[in-house]
Amino acid sequence: MTPPDTPLPEALARAADEVGHSIDRAIAGAGIPSARLAAAMRHGALNGGKRLRPFLVIQCAALFGVGAAQALPAATALECVHCYSLVHDDLPAMDDDDLRRGQPTVHRAYDEATAILAGDALLTLAFEILAGEATHPDPAVRMALVASLARAAGGGGMVGGQMLDLAAEGRFEGDGRPRLDADAIMHLQALKTGALLRHACEAGALLGGASPAEKAALDTYARAIGRAFQIADDLLDVEGDAGTVGKAVGKDADAGKATFVELLGIEGARTELARLVEEATAALAGFGSKATLLAEAARFIAERRN
Repeated sequence: MTPPDTPLPEALARAADEVGHSIDRAIAGAGIPSARLAAAMRHGALNGGKRLRPFLVIQCAALFGVGAAQALPAATALECVHCYSLVHDDLPAMDDDDLRRGQPTVHRAYDEATAILAGDALLTLAFEILAGEATHPDPAVRMALVASLARAAGGGGMVGGQMLDLAAEGRFEGDGRPRLDADAIMHLQALKTGALLRHACEAGALLGGASPAEKAALDTYARAIGRAFQIADDLLDVEGDAGTVGKAVGKDADAGKATFVELLGIEGARTELARLVEEATAALAGFGSKATLLAEAARFIAERRN
């Protein structure tokens, strides 16, 4: 278990290394008959990244005395879903990106059909991992984890948010380009970005047998960092450079995406970002010093440069 006084960069790096090895082992053990498919999955899942979502699973579980090794399967499953979503997001029919984490996107490194199947395989691998006994000895907990991740990733979560995002760009004939207010943008982003972050914290709580009050506190934290993450991402798209961010920038405005930066302006978005960090930190008060790394993660999300 990572001590709460461990520097955040060290704790993030440790979690990233453990999760990366875990994903590699899972792909190797999945019985994939095509070397090309397995290689594309590795390209999409092992090509760097902060591993923030699995880090949150591990740290939320640690609040309740669950060790990193015990939380690793659930953390790995979540990262597989996140990586699948990036592979599919980058496709020409979606965001049409050529660069991810400073490297060619999967459909550029391979081809579109392979990228689609690699994403599909990562998504389904996640649920194979969650269903395994190594995730938790209690089948009821495993079922709860499966249900939570399915809700977060599906039509009522991330995928639904992606659809709203495309609609807001005016992608669909006859729908026009709706003008979104603050509530509509918040709802879109809570699904598209926030749902998987909320699952990360819920998964840690489920692994640790958290009380209803503890689950509620972590959910408040997760909602706040989810909104903060998206606002920080929107600011990077406006102010960042591709070399630092690791992907193309300036695309949100070009695509007409609905963002808080568009609605509030850069300074207004920064003000909201600072407020969300305070909200997230306050939600952790009941956990005391055990939540130090989670509080630092909230600030990291707001201040990140890639």
